[in-house]
Amino acid sequence: MSKHYKYYWEDFVPGSTREFGGIELTREAIVEFARQFDPQPFHVDEEAARHSLFGGLIASGWHTCALAMRMMCDAYLLEAASLGSPGVENLRWLKPVRPGDVLRVRTTVLEARPMESKPHIGLVRNRWDVLNQKDETVMQMEGYGMFRRRQAG
Repeated sequence: MSKHYKYYWEDFVPGSTREFGGIELTREAIVEFARQFDPQPFHVDEEAARHSLFGGLIASGWHTCALAMRMMCDAYLLEAASLGSPGVENLRWLKPVRPGDVLRVRTTVLEARPMESKPHIGLVRNRWDVLNQKDETVMQMEGYGMFRRRQAG
């Protein structure tokens, strides 16, 4: 028995955008993530962070990536005929993310094409803009997703 998905490759039209999310970062969440995965002083120690280039505690860029992924899953990916991703490119952290910031994601479909070697699968290239509550882009990346097609060929 095959599962019916809400979103397939055909639903990712070049030029289309989606905006979703709204996760507020707390000091505790920033420090907890950083202690486990990126324990640089400006992520885990408020005093050290005050004396850093950033002038205060900031979230790890990897934390921002993980939150973007979570928001994408909640918004549509868990309902999509997703087959994973061959990778991300052009990842950039543009502004520090601080306690109290509220993040959301805007995705733009840059390209959608069938895979030549597997015509029942389509590739989608997206740009993800992660924005804070001031509409400032704090992170941007591009990457591909693979999705089942409703009909091959």
